Parts: sequence; C-alpha cells; structure tokens
Amino acid sequence: MKSKTLALLGEASISRRSLVKGGMATGGLLLASSALELPFLFARAAEPQATPAGAADKVVWSMCSVNCGSRCALRLHVRDDEVYWVETDNTGQDEYGDHQARACLRGRSMRRRMNHPERLKYPMKRVGERGEGKFQRISWDEALDTIADNLKRVVKDYGNEAVYIHYSSGATGANFARSSPSGSLITRLMNCYGGYLNQYGTYSTAQINAAMPYTYGSNDGNSTSDIVNTQLVVMFGNNPAETRMSGAGITYHLEQARERSNARMIVIDPRYTDTAAGREDEWIPIRPGTDAALVSAIAWVLITENRVDQAFLDAYCVGYDEKTLPAGAPANGHYKAYILGQGDDGIAKTPMWAEKITSIPRDRIIKLAREIGSAKPAYICQGWGPQRQANGEQTARAIAMLPILTGNVGINGGNSGARESTYTITIERLPVLTNPVKTQIPVFLWTDAISRGKEMTALKDGIKGKDRLDVPIKFIWNYAGNTLVNQHSDINRTHEVLKNERDCETIVVIENFMTSSAKYADILLPDLMTTEQEDIVPNDYAANMGYLIFGQPATTAKFERRSIYQITSDIARRLGADVAQKFTEGRTQSEWLQFLYAKMLARDPLLPSYEQLKAQGIYKRRDPDGHFVAYRKFREDPAANPLKTPSGKIEIYSERLAQLAATWQLQADESISPLPRYVPTFEGWDDPLRARFPLQMAGFHYKARTHSSYGNIDVLRAACPQEVWINPIDAETRGIRNGDKVRVFNDRGEIRIDAKVTPRILPGVTAVSQGAWHQADMAGDKVDHGGCINTLTTQRPSPLAKGNPQHTNLIQIEKV
Repeated sequence: MKSKTLALLGEASISRRSLVKGGMATGGLLLASSALELPFLFARAAEPQATPAGAADKVVWSMCSVNCGSRCALRLHVRDDEVYWVETDNTGQDEYGDHQARACLRGRSMRRRMNHPERLKYPMKRVGERGEGKFQRISWDEALDTIADNLKRVVKDYGNEAVYIHYSSGATGANFARSSPSGSLITRLMNCYGGYLNQYGTYSTAQINAAMPYTYGSNDGNSTSDIVNTQLVVMFGNNPAETRMSGAGITYHLEQARERSNARMIVIDPRYTDTAAGREDEWIPIRPGTDAALVSAIAWVLITENRVDQAFLDAYCVGYDEKTLPAGAPANGHYKAYILGQGDDGIAKTPMWAEKITSIPRDRIIKLAREIGSAKPAYICQGWGPQRQANGEQTARAIAMLPILTGNVGINGGNSGARESTYTITIERLPVLTNPVKTQIPVFLWTDAISRGKEMTALKDGIKGKDRLDVPIKFIWNYAGNTLVNQHSDINRTHEVLKNERDCETIVVIENFMTSSAKYADILLPDLMTTEQEDIVPNDYAANMGYLIFGQPATTAKFERRSIYQITSDIARRLGADVAQKFTEGRTQSEWLQFLYAKMLARDPLLPSYEQLKAQGIYKRRDPDGHFVAYRKFREDPAANPLKTPSGKIEIYSERLAQLAATWQLQADESISPLPRYVPTFEGWDDPLRARFPLQMAGFHYKARTHSSYGNIDVLRAACPQEVWINPIDAETRGIRNGDKVRVFNDRGEIRIDAKVTPRILPGVTAVSQGAWHQADMAGDKVDHGGCINTLTTQRPSPLAKGNPQHTNLIQIEKV
C-alpha cells in the first residue's frame, strides 16, 4: 500500500475531467544545430494529417508512465507505423469509484514526444569534453563492447562498490521500462555481476521518509477519497492540481470527495496554487521553511485552551507530557513543555512568536487552531514541498503533531499528517535479485561520493553499511533519468565534478533525447519509449480505485533504438554466460510478462486472464475496504497491532533521534531533535545572507512537465511559459513589470527568465517551476537561459536524511 485544474489542451479532446505535479526523462538542453557533429542523428517527423475516410487504422492501448504520481491510460491511433492521434481512457461508468483514468495535457501530447524530430536514433560515443554534447555515431557492437570492457576494468581495479546506478525516475511503474534503481533492469544486471554501490532516499521524499518512521514507524496517510468522511481539510504545501492532475491521479478524488462531504479546505502555501485557485475556502500564505513554527503556535492554542485529545495522547503516544516521557529523557523534555516555554529554550511558542517567523497574523493562527481543534474529524496532510527544505525532517514531524494532538489518527476522515496513500491492485515485479554490496550513500550526495568518496563517513555523511566509503564512484549507469545534471542541485558545481574524467571514469546514459545529463555520457544509447514496448503497469496514487494497464507497442522500433531489456541482455552476455543466464533466465520480454502475470493470477484470482487484460487494455477495481485509513488497526487495538516504533506507540519524543543528535557530527546551524520542533535554517527567512540576497526562492512542480519529462514539447511550452513568480511589492521596488526579462542570481549561478508579477506569491518570496531544460554555455559565462532552478540551488544536504533542500534558497532579482 502506498502511502483541478482543467487541462489546457489535448490531442483528441478536452474532457471536463482532464485534470492538469522527487516515461523516459526528457529534461536537458534544447539542441542547437551545432550541438552534435552529426546532424543526421535525428529524424524530423511530418505533422500528422487528418485521417482519410476509410484509411486503415488501429488503436493500441498504452500509457503515460512518467513520474507524476499518476499513471494514465492512452489509446494510440496508429497508421503506417506512426502514432498520429492520442485519446485516453473511455471505459467504465465514469462515476466516482469507477471513473475514467484520463490523461492530462502531457499524456495527450504523447505522439509529439514519440515523433519528436530530436529523438536519439543511434548509439554514440563522446568525442569532445564531457558536457559539450559532441558525439559520434558508432555501432551497437562497439557501444556494448565498450561498456562491458569498462565495467569489467572498474570492477577489477576498484571493486563493485565503485559502480553506481544513478537515481532516475523518468520511466516509472512498468516492469521493463522502469528506471528507479530500486527496480530497474540495470539493477538486476549489476546484481548478477557482483553488485553496486547502493543509495537510500529520493530527491522527492528523503526528509519525510526519514522523519515520519521516528513518529509512526512508517509514512502512511489516509487515501484522498476518505475526505468524503471529513469536515475540514488542511493542506500544508500539497498541490495535487499540478502534481497529480490527471483523472488517474488524486485531484479527481479530492474534488469528488469534497462535493460529497462539503468539507472546508484551507491551503497553507507560499504560493496561491492551482489546487487553491478558487476551490479553497482560505489560502494562508507562509514563508518557506517555517511550517513547524506555525504548528507550534497552533499547538500552544490547543494546549492552553484545553482542545487537545488527552485520552488519545495518554493511550497511544509517548512523550507528550511528563506521564509518558521515556525514562532516559531530560526533565521537561516533553512536547508540552517545549510548546509552553518550559523546555530547554525557555520560549513559549505563542501566536505572537510565530507571527514574526511565518508572517501569518497571530489572530489568524488562533482562528486556525480553533478550527482544527473543533472539527471532528479533520484531514490534515502535507505535500512533499514543505519537507524538501534544509529543516524538512523537523517540518514533517511537526505537521504530524496536529492530528496527533486532536486524536484524528487512525479514523475515517482523519489522517496522520502525511501525504495521501492509495489502493493498488496486485502486481508482480520483475525481481532485481539481491545486491551483494551492502554499502549505501544518501541519494543526494553522489557528487560528493565522486569528488571526496573516501572522506565520507557514517556519522558525518550518513553512509550506511560501513563506517566510511572505501572507494569513490568510478562508473555511473544513468537510465531514463535527468538527475545527473538538470534535476540535481548546483549545476555549475556538478559540471565541474563530472567533466573530470580522472575521478568518474565512465558514464553510460540510456535515453530518448539529448538531455542535459545525456551530454555528459561517454557512451549514449537510444532507448525505446514505454509506448513502443509491451508491459503491464499498475496505478500509482489513485485513492480508492486501483487499476492495471496492459500497454502494447504502438509502432515498431525506429532507426536503431532498442528496448532496455534487449540492451541489458546483450551486455549480460558480454559479461559471461553465467551472468546472461542468471539475468534472462532464458526468457524473452513477452515470456517474462506472462510468467509474472501467472503469479499475479495465483495470488488474485479476480484478475482477468492475461489475454483478456491484453485485449481490454485496462482493468479497474474499487478498494474493497472503502478507503485506506492509516494506522486504523493500531487505533482499534494498540496492544495487538503495535506500530513499528521501539515503543509500539506514536513517538512524539524519539529516543532514537536523541541518540543520533548526541553522536552524529553536525554543523552549528544543523539540528536533529527528539521532539518535532521549529529550527531556523541556512538560507532561511532570518539568515544574515539576506543582506545580499533578500528573496527566498522555492521551486514547484509545473503542469507543462513532469520534472523535466515533456520539457521539449512545443505546445506545452507555449501553453505554460517558464517564469519566475514575484509579488507586486517586490517587483515595484526593482522596477520590474509583468513579462520583463530578469536575472535571478546568487553565488551559485544565474538564470535569465521572464517575470510573472502576481499577488499569488507572498512578498519576500519568489518561485520558479522546476524541471526546465538547462541552456547555458558551460565553457563561457554559464548563465542559464532555460530557467532551470537548479542553477541556483544548493548541494548542502538536510541534517538527518542528508536530503535535497531544493526550496531553501536565497536569491536576488534584477531587471535585465
């Protein structure tokens, strides 16, 4: 179980429910005519024409499987071996619980992606410096031999720990076209060849996934559909109308559930998002990184006005007050003492105290606290934006305190304070086998593992499996991911790390386009898209309706593109007959799919047969339990169903975190705390650096792209231009008008971008949508003209998870 904005356009038609949010990644630099030495490496496709009457045609079921948290069915119209029209799901009753999983404007533009004139066609090797984007066409045999030979050499000289499978999420959900290192074919290949340096965490969720288990033992939330049972929805930085905007995602469920419950919705966010946009009852703007201060002040009101659920706190929780404080904790080390100013800092967390930090008026804080305290039940949730901060672990645990204090955990209409969970149908994954290498690095610190690998330790850098790294990263696999450059922080520093061939000796990229990351490949291989191969994909976040999509190849493989299974099988054969046999087990891709589905049928006889699913394209099922309720069994009987915490209860005070705080090596402005508390952060609202860079900058997910995927589709870029959001007050002092070209900069870099002057952003705060394709002369001034936020973001990690603090930045803006 995993824990509305109308579409702007569509390939077939715009549905009322076609909804507009760390497939093959498509982020990177738009190719200029000089980007490659061989311009014939790309093919130009003619614009599709209307279908002639009586022309032969076929419709193929497939899907959009990019990393948006949705998973949408597509019906691809094909003629002459080319997709010329895209429609989406048209099955079911199209009613709540059996609705159509309709794609958003991104999925509906799939033909433009498949037929894009700049798709990679042939295997290539680098002929210039890394990052220049200069390549030469080579044969598949030369490419695969080169990869296998270099892999053998690196393993021989340094060991398997020197091989790293890069974090990537451009192709998600499928069995074969699945890029995540936790389940990709590259992972299976390396586990057949001695293993690789592992990673933990993700760019999206490192902080919350690290923090919430200290409170609950896991990171689960009620399904969005359960809002049918609530009175009040409070969303901290949760913006599904842009992050999970399709009919397959949770925005539909949020809208439908609120129609049925008439629940009041309050959105707390620095931006007036599309999730709000007239659908909310109130927007409360807040400074980035200060959510925990707001929560603390709400808690002060709840406690002083006797609005907490004391019975729940006594029975289910550890560390709220002296009665349940662990024996080893200091006197007055409990949460109540911290809030009332009786703890070690001596500061009462009053609404007046929080007003200065958050910019939210104290009267509004009091009113919000009373709303939360009186609503029964209340659905309090957080998106992944608030935790993607330098103090994000504290923020995640702090927001969870609101449902804990009010006893809204484990019940219908309540929530844990986490992001929503979902119902999923049975799925059997292609096994990736066991990694013999047990060493893990935080996913965000891979550049450090190249440049200072042997210096990285467990207590300072979060290394797991041993006290320190033995070798730096020498070989990188990058499959369907643009995090090598575009989606990683501080691009200018990353460039310096990657261009040094003496440190990381080999980089293999398997891609569809010449992305920013692909430009740093030594060997670059052209991959098929998910729509060009057979696979079965389950839903991702879809509340209480699960489904399976059987995708089939819409067209044959064009030019010399190959599937990832074929690529990895051919490399396995070059690594030895035993490796090849262990990797393929003698099965083709189609045979693997039938083998895995037979296992699914054995566990879930209600599924259609393999041939039935293949013929109908999509199979749907409503959650038989109605809605997923996080920690329901624990609430009903905590003794029989303890949580996975040391105490088996909700740990407001965490002894494990207290131990880490005492032993880990932290910088002076970093904090790990056993209590969910507010801590200032570097490059925050009160950092002295604001004298030079006075504006806070946060990123956000954009409806024109999923991360960088679809970032090169012309109609999407025209519909949703890349801009920096700036409040009219901040714009006026800088002489900036809406649409002006501005420079956004700090000590790490500079981007040139159009200004969006709008009251939809808090004064003192700016925002840039993440995932725009980086466009800079890296041999010159390195100024990015694509509006890529990661030109400006920091590689300094958060304290506990060592995660990506992408929304913790100080910048200045000037008119160009």
